[in-house]
Amino acid sequence: MSQPKSPLRTDVVYRTPWFELLAKSMDPGDEPYYSLRLADYASVLAITDDQRVLCIRQYRPAVERETLEFPSGLIDPGESPEESARRELLEETGYEAGAVEVLAPMLPDTGRLGNQIWACVATGLRRVAGCEPEEGLEVVQLTVPELFQAVDDGQFDHALHVAVILIAQLRGKFPAG
Repeated sequence: MSQPKSPLRTDVVYRTPWFELLAKSMDPGDEPYYSLRLADYASVLAITDDQRVLCIRQYRPAVERETLEFPSGLIDPGESPEESARRELLEETGYEAGAVEVLAPMLPDTGRLGNQIWACVATGLRRVAGCEPEEGLEVVQLTVPELFQAVDDGQFDHALHVAVILIAQLRGKFPAG
């Protein structure tokens, strides 16, 4: 196996508040390799005391349809994955967690993305009076078998969030379907 190589040069060729498009020159004279630099984000597998999983249904312009997924969002500068998970859970569901455990970071797409998704599990949930989910979000509570059925039939098809389920199972934090 050859030694890993660093880019000879990295240029930001386009910048938005949400991402930067990078051109990485790997070898002299070759076309650059393009990738995106984005903030890390946290995804929360939130489990109620009666073993229901909080999911979010929302319209996603990128795929032009509603999706069913876990509460999640970008980690703000200076914020830890746990703090982000707590904030996103409250903003998106109106629930706060008694405990949030950060299980692992994962690389969303090693071919094009330079960020991480942090898999988190939230327990000890309680509804916060007067705190409503963000506009456009519907909170859906699923039993564990319903969640696995939603994965199997393609209703819950956010690949990174399916990976969060697997990590949680491997760590003994979530039952098998």
